[in-house]
Amino acid sequence: MRPHLPRPFLNLAWSNLAAQSAEQLSLAAAPLVAVLALGAGPGEVGMLAAAQTLPFLLASMPLGMLADRMPRRQLMLWAEGLRAFSLLAMLAALLSSALTIEWLALLGFLGAIGTVGFSVAAPALVPALVPRGSLALANSRLELARSAAFTAGPALAGSLVSWAGAATAFTLAAVLSIFAILLLLRLLEPTRPASPARHPLVEVREGASFVWREPMLRPMLVTGVIFNLSWFVLQAAYVPYAARVLDMSAQAIGLTLAMLGAGMVAGAMLTSRVVAAMPFGRAIQVGPVVSVFAALAMASTLVFPHAALAALSFVLFGAGPMVWTITSTTLRQSVTAGPMLGRVSAVFLTANAGARPLGAALGGLVGSTYGESACLLVALAGFAIQALVILGSRVTSLRSLPVPAA
Repeated sequence: MRPHLPRPFLNLAWSNLAAQSAEQLSLAAAPLVAVLALGAGPGEVGMLAAAQTLPFLLASMPLGMLADRMPRRQLMLWAEGLRAFSLLAMLAALLSSALTIEWLALLGFLGAIGTVGFSVAAPALVPALVPRGSLALANSRLELARSAAFTAGPALAGSLVSWAGAATAFTLAAVLSIFAILLLLRLLEPTRPASPARHPLVEVREGASFVWREPMLRPMLVTGVIFNLSWFVLQAAYVPYAARVLDMSAQAIGLTLAMLGAGMVAGAMLTSRVVAAMPFGRAIQVGPVVSVFAALAMASTLVFPHAALAALSFVLFGAGPMVWTITSTTLRQSVTAGPMLGRVSAVFLTANAGARPLGAALGGLVGSTYGESACLLVALAGFAIQALVILGSRVTSLRSLPVPAA
């Protein structure tokens, strides 16, 4: 019998789709506006990208703590309201010709804080809305929305900016964000017992300590960090490698990159079947193992320099890690006590976000010293290590979801 997803979760799922779509539209439109309307160069675009990503590193833990101390629906409303405000402010500044690269970066920073708040509260809220047996299905619905937004958002933003102007892209993003708020207002969150007042550092340390001591969570955290390091080593090198070594046109490079989104959608749709077909511990390991094959496909272009292999690599990089995201989130929700879910989600978000600039810097160092081709081999080694970490962990023994922590 197919698991049932209750109405409150469906409101969350549709709100998530609208919020993710607003985020991806604005993330893609902002650098286009910076370059086309404000004449920004690489340095200014880099500053804008840093402003849009820094909150994931700085704000995840504080907002995760808030997610455990206040109603999660309320935190999501405030977070999405902040994103809607930033989008409307961008639109107003653009229409009044007052927009500057500094304002774009500041408003992007505020909007990203809203994204972080939504991101730590949503997975913490899911176990309160759906039956235990439906967790994997519920998480796959949320990730399918993210995949669809990730795939369509940049293309839609580029089309809107080209055909109708940047104001149209920001208008649509703001409308979607407001729609997400309206859906959240219809969501009824079960009440939770009030948490005792404690020092914030104690709560942060408690969440981090729980993740590190928990034998199921620690290998997942390490696997995720190594994955992000390796992925951003590869990302730093791919475009120049594809252009210089594979002799691909800009259009061909764009098409191969688009395969990542297609793979993500496929992975989100297939995860429930993967979970049903094998023990849960094996299902979690599918993503890291598929990532090794994806990295092998990319490294094989060193011998067989064909764009099709690069495209295959990105399809696998989309599909496998999406299975990992859904199954690992489900396990995290199962072994973590409800009052600590926000902080635990924030620990994972902070660790993964912190690994990304380190991976990009490592990729830049290896690429500038030994060439882009060396980055492919370094990334392959990293993906092999992250697979070995999870394959050698206690996660392997899981036949089904464990009993939640008390």
